[in-house]
Amino acid sequence: MQETEYINVYGARVHNLKDIDAEIPRNSLTVITGLSGSGKSSLAFDTIFAEGQRRYIETFSAYARNFLGNLERPDVDKITGLSPVISIEQKTTNKNPRSTVGTTTEIYDYLRLLYARAGIAYSYLSGEEMVKYTEEQILDLILKDYKGKKIYLLAPLVRSRKGHYKELFEQVRKKGYLYVRIDGELREVTHGMKLDRYKNHDIEVVIDKLIVADKDDKRLKQSVATAMRQGDGLLMILDAQTENIRHYSKRLMCPVTGLSYREPAPHNFSFNSPQGACPKCKGLGVVNQIDVDKVIPDRELSIYEGAIAPLGKYKNAMIFWQIGALLEKYEATLKTRMKELSDDAVEEILYGSDDRIKIKSSLIGTSSDYFVTYEGVVKYIQMLQEKDASATAQKWAEQFARTTVCPECKGARLNKEALHFRIHDKNINELANMDINELYDWLMNVDQFLSDKQKKIAAEILKEIRTRLRFLLDVGLDYLALNRSSVSLSGGESQRIRLATQIGSQLVNVLYILDEPSIGLHQRDNLRLIRSLKELRDMGNSVIVVEHDKDMMLAADYVIDMGPKAGRLGGEVVFSGTPSEMLKTETMTSQYLNGKMKIEIPVKRRKGNGKSIWLKGAKGNNLKNVDVEFPLGKLICVTGVSGSGKSTLINETLQPILSQKFYRSLQDPLEYESIEGLENIDKVVDVDQSPIGRTPRSNPATYTGVFSDIRNLFVSLPEAKIRGYKPGRFSFNVSGGRCEACTGNGYKTIEMNFLPDVYVPCEVCHGKRYNRETLEVRFKGKSIADVLDMTINRAVEFFENVPQILNKIKVLQDVGLGYIKLGQSSTTLSGGESQRVKLATELSKRDTGKTLYILDEPTTGLHFEDIRVLMGVLNKLVDKGNTVIVIEHNLDVIKMADYIIDMGPEGGKGGGVLLSYGTPEEVAKSQKGYTPKFLREELVL
Repeated sequence: MQETEYINVYGARVHNLKDIDAEIPRNSLTVITGLSGSGKSSLAFDTIFAEGQRRYIETFSAYARNFLGNLERPDVDKITGLSPVISIEQKTTNKNPRSTVGTTTEIYDYLRLLYARAGIAYSYLSGEEMVKYTEEQILDLILKDYKGKKIYLLAPLVRSRKGHYKELFEQVRKKGYLYVRIDGELREVTHGMKLDRYKNHDIEVVIDKLIVADKDDKRLKQSVATAMRQGDGLLMILDAQTENIRHYSKRLMCPVTGLSYREPAPHNFSFNSPQGACPKCKGLGVVNQIDVDKVIPDRELSIYEGAIAPLGKYKNAMIFWQIGALLEKYEATLKTRMKELSDDAVEEILYGSDDRIKIKSSLIGTSSDYFVTYEGVVKYIQMLQEKDASATAQKWAEQFARTTVCPECKGARLNKEALHFRIHDKNINELANMDINELYDWLMNVDQFLSDKQKKIAAEILKEIRTRLRFLLDVGLDYLALNRSSVSLSGGESQRIRLATQIGSQLVNVLYILDEPSIGLHQRDNLRLIRSLKELRDMGNSVIVVEHDKDMMLAADYVIDMGPKAGRLGGEVVFSGTPSEMLKTETMTSQYLNGKMKIEIPVKRRKGNGKSIWLKGAKGNNLKNVDVEFPLGKLICVTGVSGSGKSTLINETLQPILSQKFYRSLQDPLEYESIEGLENIDKVVDVDQSPIGRTPRSNPATYTGVFSDIRNLFVSLPEAKIRGYKPGRFSFNVSGGRCEACTGNGYKTIEMNFLPDVYVPCEVCHGKRYNRETLEVRFKGKSIADVLDMTINRAVEFFENVPQILNKIKVLQDVGLGYIKLGQSSTTLSGGESQRVKLATELSKRDTGKTLYILDEPTTGLHFEDIRVLMGVLNKLVDKGNTVIVIEHNLDVIKMADYIIDMGPEGGKGGGVLLSYGTPEEVAKSQKGYTPKFLREELVL
């Protein structure tokens, strides 16, 4: 039987697909493209992937399916030629602070294994290499060193711990031992003996005293075995004449100090296991500390006037009396200004005092003075941060806290023991902090430094690690380090990490579906990514990519173009064939590819308003002391390869500074020296990459806030007034007007234990969300449910005479979302659509003409045509005098900027430098970095 050459889809009707047929060649790289919202994801993910997944689950036994619930069949007649499907989407990023690049790709797991089996331990007290002996070797060493000498054999029981150890001595006495050595002196064990319980003690039990004779001395052999047993693998020898001590151990032990380590196992190197994690920060690398400057913001004030922010101004309360009494011994009062108090006094107010404080009876009205202990303001705030305080209290306490690097492990996340295992000259944390290309070079050259035994153990592990790193390098992630937290990755990065993991698994005959893997990739790295995808294909897999990138389309074997427009006007296959055939057709996409349509380069660049914001000395993450000017009244584009420090500069330095100034935000900016020119703007609007609310109750109308205006309009109708309806009557989130059978959801949720829940339409209101009475109120013949069911284009005509509603939905239409419905659930919007709903919401806010907009890769999920529309909206904003800063790789956006800031030259440690700045024409002339080369081609210079 010959294998089918194609994956055939017949009669797909999911979402907006119009009963289409498609054929996709197997073992090829196929790109599905088209306008944002034209049905690309509906075809790739909701039809092909959903059906592949369903068929896979069908193969389980009935018993297993019972737990999985049945996945709904996508609305399609039939699909033939399907292989098992793996989808790699953008949405699945891990928000767990413990997840890192190393743990996601499993490379860190191999490193742990490598260190546990081939690492060499060093003592953290003396820095000496740790030794490990068998009993035979220990006997030989004793004979060699102590022949003919009088020695004591000791077994250590307690190592510098506090306690009185009464029970321990009793046990030792019952076992029949007569002498112990306590803190360096030999004592006889007596009945009821005990020690000072608040001091640290070292206790060893004397197992035997003897003169060392020759090798087959039975007594020596037995005593050594007993000492090993009693001392848990450790034994000490005390020379009776010189009183010198030597340590011997079956476990890893420091020959100088006798410190011993546990037998190394992979979990000892994991920061997620109690055996390996740093005890102070529990393996997170950071701790929450109270920031003194936030507790005492203004040192000019006295405590009475409220210098201590958490306490506020003086009230008759115990804590103020305590502080007052405490200040007496420093000859100060509550009315002394903070800056006049000595450092010791401030220290005691914050961290508590050891002495008991006397509070005069006159203050509290008792007959005698009152003595209390004072624990300090900081202790009080920390108490509230603990688990049992209420959420509000915790939030209140949080504003005085600051996350700092853990003082104990210095951010390495592991305990001392784990950090003192080395291979060649590096511990596991140093490896995890290297950029991946550095790490790869180090691993390629490490063999020559290993002993033969190490080489034998490590050969397989090293081979695995190297191949996996190779894949990460191939998808353009050379600038990440294994310790980089998953939370801080952009959508494109986490998707490419998963892609690298998949390539590493070396499967064949699988269908991979990827969702815009080129997001966040500079043109330079695009070619690498395309090569990785072709590698996947050449192993014998079929690869389907949903993509808007020109290079990717031209490199594909087969292209399917969805269209002709978006939403209800899309959902058809307007072209399928090879890229070269596509260039000859007239679809929207091919016109952009063959140059019939293009995004025009502006004739002249804006001059701006002559004012600027200067950010000086930015040093966060990999920035190398950068000074940047942001000229206002222009469209500014920040460019550079992935990892070159664009987000660090804008999202983590500039944006927090502005938010703190305008909105008293709590997020601290990364390190910088100074910022000038803030008086030239009065508002900052930030559009980041976080997805909009993904609950079925959220929709474009509620997200943009236009729904409240629509409800108010309905309330003012005569019919609603007669019935006495209030705005809540028209909300599907509160009881009153909504259908109670489905609580206003429009459908019922059937819970599946560990699979996505299944939704079925409500049988009472048939998905309208409201009860009958509410729907009887009509505006221009339409009920509120009908309005929610309108597309935005319809709504713009429908509400043309209602200005406050029109303004908000007009922006949605301007960014090209005319085809989505007002009440369409956010869960069914595509990535590019929800990105633009968010943009429209922010852009519809009143601009002041002095507003600064910050956009992080706004072209995510957008087609050329959509980008053209979006740039129109941004240009309008700049024309009104506002400033727009865009972080972007897309050349269509870059070439339209008035001012470019190019960071680079490489990613990671090789980045963080400002390479060139100025108009696109000026930057294109620069010889530094990669952006100018691509700009020259784009501007045809």
